[in-house]
Amino acid sequence: MRIEPKNTVGGVVSVPGDKSISHRAVILGAIAHGVTEVHGFLRGEDNLATVACLRQLGVECAEDVEGGILRVQGVGLHGLKAPKDVLYCGNSATTMRLLCGLLAGQGFDSVLDGDKSLQKRPMERVVAPLRMMGAKIDSLDGFAPLKIHGRPLNGIHYQMPIHSAQVKSAILLAGLYAAGKTTVAELGKGLTRNHTENMLTYMQGDNGLVARKIEVAGDFSSAAFFVVLGILLADEGLTIKNVGLNPTRTGLLSALRSMGGHVETRHIKTTGSEAVGDIFVKKSNLNAITLSGKQIPLMVDEIPIFAVCALFAAGTTIIKDAQELAIKETNRLHAMAAELAKMGANITADHQGMIIHGGKPLHGATLSSHGDHRIAMSLAIAAMAAKTPSILKNAHWAAISFPNFFNVL
Repeated sequence: MRIEPKNTVGGVVSVPGDKSISHRAVILGAIAHGVTEVHGFLRGEDNLATVACLRQLGVECAEDVEGGILRVQGVGLHGLKAPKDVLYCGNSATTMRLLCGLLAGQGFDSVLDGDKSLQKRPMERVVAPLRMMGAKIDSLDGFAPLKIHGRPLNGIHYQMPIHSAQVKSAILLAGLYAAGKTTVAELGKGLTRNHTENMLTYMQGDNGLVARKIEVAGDFSSAAFFVVLGILLADEGLTIKNVGLNPTRTGLLSALRSMGGHVETRHIKTTGSEAVGDIFVKKSNLNAITLSGKQIPLMVDEIPIFAVCALFAAGTTIIKDAQELAIKETNRLHAMAAELAKMGANITADHQGMIIHGGKPLHGATLSSHGDHRIAMSLAIAAMAAKTPSILKNAHWAAISFPNFFNVL
């Protein structure tokens, strides 16, 4: 794909529904009583993998594509059926890790597998605490495929050794089937995404989970690309409408404000269990900052696009404690540093962060997405702000979380 630079951008845009919330709405709707209507469901490849797996488990999911609604016919906590085949999770680690927790306490066996990329993602982090609950799960040296032998579980108190909302969610889902109380304590003072906790509370009834209407706001992680684009190029401002503003997700906005970025949140309301609003950004003069510690979990998926933004800040930006990015779809730290260097950026990466020397203009280059949706979209924004055109190879990976990204761009 050829991407031409722009001198300015502006207007009003919308982004697709939140990927994390869409996953959880379908999973919890599947084990609730009644029909859960998920409005704004993200039809990205990862979320559709979750839907496909639940259908194999006996859950009816009816799509109204034009209306943007997914209707999930809940089977109750103990209504899932044994799958007749391997549950294929595609490229979605969220699907695999959350379903691992859901299936550990069932009365049947199941197998979770995925594509070659997902087979390289670490699964021991979720398998280990589930085994502490009594689960029997076979893995390939800590990697998929995962063979789950369903059996009774016991509640545990689990102290998280890492920041991971997926691990936390898997334990909480398993806790629904465990005897006794299950509690999870976060690492240090950092918080990870709390969509699972919010939705469990929202759907809690007197006798288990009950179906609710769930309105999925725009995905903050998808909005982040346009937030940065506006900070770099929107002379008159750019508005991103109806975005989820859960405080465990919006660390990027705080980071940009610390750099001197013009960022406003407007028309904030609560929908279901989540805060929603509009984001207004405007071209700004930026100064370098240091990111570390508890700031990282609040913007872990936004680090690649933040790195692009930091290239336009005066001074040297330092990112630390971001080792989680080394085990995403690719090593996002090294991949972003390598691709942005092709554009003339002065940027280095190690196993847990980046050093970014800002203020040097970018030029066009031939870039690769590395088969990673967030890298594809981050590089597209960098190309828009460069001085000459770029070619982005394998741009189609953006469809994992943002199927119409390039149309909106």
